[in-house]
Amino acid sequence: MTYKPLPIGVDDFKDLITKDYYYVDKTWMIKELLDRKEKVNLFTRPSLFGKTLNLSMLRYFFEIPEDGKTNRTLFEDLRILDAGERYTSEQEQYPVINLTLKSGKQGSFELAYGCLKEAIAYEYSRHQYLLDTFKTKEERDKFYALMTRQAPVQDYLTSLLFLSKCLKEYHGKQVIILIDEYDIPLENAYYTGFYDEMMDFIRSLFESALKTNPYLEFSIITGCLRISKESIFTGLNNLEMISILNEHYGEHFGFVEREVQEMLRFYGREESMGVVKKWYDGYRFGNAEVYNPWSVINYVKALYTNPQAFPGAHWSNTSSNRIVKDLIQRADFSVKGEIETLIAGETIEKQVHEEITYADIYDSEDNLWNFLFFTGYLKAVDKRMIEENQYVTMTIPNAEVRSIYRNTIVNWFRDEIKTRDLSVMYQALMAGDGEMFQKELSVLLMNSISYMDSREAFYHGFLLGVLGNMREYLVKSNQQAGLGRYDICVRSLNVEMAPVVLELKVSPTFKGMEASCDEAIKQIHDKHYDDWLPEEGYTEVLNVGVAFFKKQCRVKVERIALE
Repeated sequence: MTYKPLPIGVDDFKDLITKDYYYVDKTWMIKELLDRKEKVNLFTRPSLFGKTLNLSMLRYFFEIPEDGKTNRTLFEDLRILDAGERYTSEQEQYPVINLTLKSGKQGSFELAYGCLKEAIAYEYSRHQYLLDTFKTKEERDKFYALMTRQAPVQDYLTSLLFLSKCLKEYHGKQVIILIDEYDIPLENAYYTGFYDEMMDFIRSLFESALKTNPYLEFSIITGCLRISKESIFTGLNNLEMISILNEHYGEHFGFVEREVQEMLRFYGREESMGVVKKWYDGYRFGNAEVYNPWSVINYVKALYTNPQAFPGAHWSNTSSNRIVKDLIQRADFSVKGEIETLIAGETIEKQVHEEITYADIYDSEDNLWNFLFFTGYLKAVDKRMIEENQYVTMTIPNAEVRSIYRNTIVNWFRDEIKTRDLSVMYQALMAGDGEMFQKELSVLLMNSISYMDSREAFYHGFLLGVLGNMREYLVKSNQQAGLGRYDICVRSLNVEMAPVVLELKVSPTFKGMEASCDEAIKQIHDKHYDDWLPEEGYTEVLNVGVAFFKKQCRVKVERIALE
């Protein structure tokens, strides 16, 4: 079978088909849209789950071509052609407005507004054939000004309505409006400090295009989050909101399992299905089990080149990672416990409310949990109603997202340690004061976030991070010594100061920590971890056994003269 390139970063449907990229057929979405006939549809899905490509596919299916050509060949052999004449008769029957708001992610309102004007101007230039059709100079001048970014502010607020009117009068057909990533300018504006200005602009743009537009056939809007109806879709009674909780349209964004299996079979990598499932499966949109399409495509590309390629967190650079970081930074003792529970593969239950604004994010931890849920960092495993409120049992969907949490925690803890004065702890360790070292270490443990499914690795990394700021000392880990590898060694270049060899143990019980400390020190002796020190000029060593049980620790120290 001929190799097909994988469409990483390709979100134009025509480009994807004509250049023979591998395509996972999502054209059945057209049938469901035509069957349901909602006027204004808002689809909220996590980033990089195919929203832009789907809108592009809809545009090429419905739009009347203006160059005398047809786009019907793009859909040859695709699933929608099996739906019947009722659906295929709708092909190339409507004028389409296709607007993306991605470019509105800028550092100031002026820059963001300028980029959105440019996006609107581009859509006007796509329909510039209308310039020769106007009956009045006033309308022609208005169209030209919008197309060349010279129109007054109020004309941009109603620009989609005006373009709809122009298209309807020319074609004699109602207009389809496609708006992609509507919330990117809003999220950016919130973090950058001009949220109210951007909210006012988007609200006015949408009200005229979607609420009071007599030329509208239907509209599709996509984004990551469902922004409060009261704040941006005011009075829009014909709005159908389709979030990850809705039971329809579930399989149209992301890959379902049979699609992943077909892709792996096409590239001859069927044996990797288990790894793909562990790392990139686990999302649930309505009743559909969904894989992350961006990550699957990136991993399959790596597998095709190297069948032994390791899976990775391809989704880790999405903007919503900021929400994970914010949750961790703001976490109190209770929230830290919930994060630990999730990373251990267990569940938490939270009330979900789908309508929210960015300004509400930090009003409560519950809002942060909601953002994580609706942006794909948590998945639903069960849900129930209590009176009028909906509660969802949530867990982390897969290994990829779990690694994002872990890396965020590691980075947070590293930054946190840099701001703390740990001189008392360091002095206690080098002086062999086990009681003080234990006390200071216990405080850090209580304020940390652990992940209990890999305990020893966590505690080792935790302590290594704590000791990493001992800049006047050499801190080494897992180095070959004697009959094995010690956990951690801390030493000064001044051979008159006794180096410290630390061995760590995890106790299965609270009471067992004392015995685990003894076991750790015995291992230092049995494995001769300190045999190399006399050759470096040291005359004594501090052997330290550290035992952990959840957030508790015990420390034992012995000072040994070296021969």
